[in-house]
Amino acid sequence: MIFIPAFLNGQNSIEGKVFDPEDKDETGLPGASIIWAGTVTGTSTNAAGYFKLKRSRETDKLVISFIGYKSDTITVGKDDEYIITSLIKGNELEEVLVFGKAPGAHISRTDPVLTVNITGAELRKAACCNLSESFETSASVDVNYTDAATGAKQIQLLGLAGNYTQILTENVPSMYGLSSAYGLNYIPGPWMESIQVAKGTSSVRNGYESIAGQINVEYKKPAASEKIYVNGFLSDAGRQEINANASLILNDKLSTMILAHAENQSGMSDHNHDGFRDEPDIRQYHFVNRWDYLTNGGDIRVGVNYLEEERIGGQLAYKRNNTDTWTDAFGIDIKSKRFEAFAKAGVLFTENKSMSVGWIQNVSLHDQNSFFGLKKYDASQKSYYSNLLYQWNPLFGRHTIDAGISYKYDLYNEQLNTNPFDKKESVPGAFVQYTYADTSKITIVAGIRTDHHNLYGNLFTPRLHVRYEIIHGLILRASAGKGYRSANILAENAFMLASSRDMIIAGDLKIEEAWNSGISLSGHVNVFGKEIKLSTEFFHTNFVNQIITDLDADVDEVRFYNLNGRSFSNVLQFEASVQPVQGFDLLAAWRINDVMMTIDDVLRTKPLASRYKGLFTASYLTRLRKWQFDYTLQINGPGRIPSTISNPEAYRMPDSYNPFPVMNGQITRNFRKMHIYAGVENIFNFTQEMAIIDANDPFGEYFDSSLIWGPVHGRKIYAGLRFFLNRDI
Repeated sequence: MIFIPAFLNGQNSIEGKVFDPEDKDETGLPGASIIWAGTVTGTSTNAAGYFKLKRSRETDKLVISFIGYKSDTITVGKDDEYIITSLIKGNELEEVLVFGKAPGAHISRTDPVLTVNITGAELRKAACCNLSESFETSASVDVNYTDAATGAKQIQLLGLAGNYTQILTENVPSMYGLSSAYGLNYIPGPWMESIQVAKGTSSVRNGYESIAGQINVEYKKPAASEKIYVNGFLSDAGRQEINANASLILNDKLSTMILAHAENQSGMSDHNHDGFRDEPDIRQYHFVNRWDYLTNGGDIRVGVNYLEEERIGGQLAYKRNNTDTWTDAFGIDIKSKRFEAFAKAGVLFTENKSMSVGWIQNVSLHDQNSFFGLKKYDASQKSYYSNLLYQWNPLFGRHTIDAGISYKYDLYNEQLNTNPFDKKESVPGAFVQYTYADTSKITIVAGIRTDHHNLYGNLFTPRLHVRYEIIHGLILRASAGKGYRSANILAENAFMLASSRDMIIAGDLKIEEAWNSGISLSGHVNVFGKEIKLSTEFFHTNFVNQIITDLDADVDEVRFYNLNGRSFSNVLQFEASVQPVQGFDLLAAWRINDVMMTIDDVLRTKPLASRYKGLFTASYLTRLRKWQFDYTLQINGPGRIPSTISNPEAYRMPDSYNPFPVMNGQITRNFRKMHIYAGVENIFNFTQEMAIIDANDPFGEYFDSSLIWGPVHGRKIYAGLRFFLNRDI
């Protein structure tokens, strides 16, 4: 413990830093609790481990604590202004039983960007077989089907389509272009260590694409994961899965890991009796191998990722490998192959290691061969991404400078029937970002980047984030910034081919451009001795230009063109959570979406999107962690359906849909090295009526599977088993 005497006369506050003495970089412990002994007055450390706290007239004893470390009480002298102190990790016992729940989804208290952290504990509350199923208990993120035939899914954040949310895997942009339609199914749930959902424009370090937000997926790491982990899953819908990972620590620096996934779905269910599969048959194989080399002065991480998937959709009469879709039945066959390789390196410089350099590289190759009835779509995407990062953190971490240069390259070769659509994007860029962290009270992040797009010219992206702790535990955040997005119409909307609509693409499409601003307030109150966590947030997005997907102008067409008028979204959300008794967690949330866009020269509500969403979750873990019970209820509000009035009466849909519930439940039995779980999704068995228009004649002029707003598959019953051998501590 080190005391630094005041350079000026005595102050009314005390500042300091808390760190782990085993951390040679002394980077600090974020979120450590600092409280005056015998009082409720305190604060917490910021992301760099720093804090600032008003002096107490009642005591000179300061209690410092952090989960997993021994608490420490220190005496603060009247002339002490700045304290540097360390916490020692708690004693390690041979074996101990601890009753308590691992944290699930929670808002980061130290991040200046409003970020929801979804941990592995939260992912295990539902049938989280892949990324698309990871947000069942999330109030912020919706995942909906894009159509009723191909099984393509899309995220919605801040009321906007998933294309406006930048999706990263370990801070590498990964889910765009050809992988945007089906990529949510490419990341198995058991592989994920955690998910970070940042709302609004995020850091400029990862590019200009984030408009509605950013979702980053962290995979399991060799040194921190289980020795062996196996997850088996099956459902009454005909889905069987097995996920496995194994890690090996070769020495104190080098470790490696293998992750494997195999999936087969062949249930061919048809709950609404329209002759079409409710969900496509899927065969997927996925393999990852990564190597980590970690030292005190830096690290190197490399790996490869390979995936093959085939999905068969369409009428039940269509069988796999039957290309004669115009005689036997309407068939959909989508074959995808994807290869990725990545390399990351980081080095610390200077004696106090306040300077670092990192370099991220990623190359990917994606091929898709597909047909939708009589329509054939083949495509390939070759991508390269490089990001060279520099960080300087002088003066005890209050000031941080981030800077870097990046390069992004994408080559698309697409062919729809006999018509080629080729596109090359080459985007070099540079950024600088300044962070000011005045201990735990205020954090300001200001960043700018400039990129040169070979098709759209220079792009300038400013962003600002502010975090201010009004009182201990009550945090105000505000953000504003700009974002861009280059649309790839065919790659992102190939599922539209599963209808009789013709795709009409304007020839003068511009880059999408929008401003996003937001404000949020989060904190907690104590009621009858129980801590209730509360948060409220409001975000506004205003488009300068947007590529409009027009399903309203003509029932025989889907048109894509530049925005001519206004387009905006307003999203207001409230959330509350409490643990009324030990082991029992409750969460309730309500979100209101006001999303408008100019479609066919008329300002209208965004189609096929709910006006509001209500969420209620309950989770109970019994003493000694033997049983866990999880329950989720979603209420999805009304929405607008594009007009089908020009169709014959038998092929018309109503102009809107009513609110509908979706209820899920799961029971888990925990053993020492194994978990057994079983559950039900969509307990009420709610499905959208007439999900496909004119399903009896899929080659006719009225066939349309694109007007989807609710569940297609009814009730699902599933069960699974997790077996694991944890690493010895």
